[in-house]
Amino acid sequence: MILRSSPASPFGRKVKLAAAILGLSDRIEVVPADTNDPADDLRSQNPLGKIPILITDAGEPIYDSRVIVEYLDDLAGGGRLIPAGEARVRVLRLQALADGIMDAAIIQIYETRWRAEDRREPKWVAYQAEKVSRALAVLEAEADALGDRLDAGTITVACMLGYLDFRFAGAWRAGHPKLVAWLDAFAARVPAFDESRPS
Repeated sequence: MILRSSPASPFGRKVKLAAAILGLSDRIEVVPADTNDPADDLRSQNPLGKIPILITDAGEPIYDSRVIVEYLDDLAGGGRLIPAGEARVRVLRLQALADGIMDAAIIQIYETRWRAEDRREPKWVAYQAEKVSRALAVLEAEADALGDRLDAGTITVACMLGYLDFRFAGAWRAGHPKLVAWLDAFAARVPAFDESRPS
């Protein structure tokens, strides 16, 4: 299989961690993708031009990261990263919350990357930052429930916190000691977390 992604993508990192935890990393070749390059064939693989994209052994492109993680979980026998029953909803809800934080964080980055300084909208950036702040407060309050679980939700939380470290100099850490401790423990349990850290 081929994973189209970039080292900085937290969504691509989520797929890499899922593959490592499921023992599927050796079946996936990571091929860099440039979402800004119209000549990159990722736009024919995903018409949205977004990463990550997983090209299956049969040549079928799968996107987005949530769908890829579910595909990999099923490929590994099912129920390991996305459990059945009531636990499934809890895991998917956690994944959705962490994905939403990553979306809001990326929008803040894009505002500075894509708009000239005199055309940036501070209210829009503040609106996205408020989403991140509210959601991190919820995660801090619920951090004890994350425990030592390895599932689609906790993987996404780890990648989201890693992205905030990478793009926002770890400013989140000062007000979220439980999440800091949880992430340290997660990184110690999952070597692929440090191995996939963007530089």
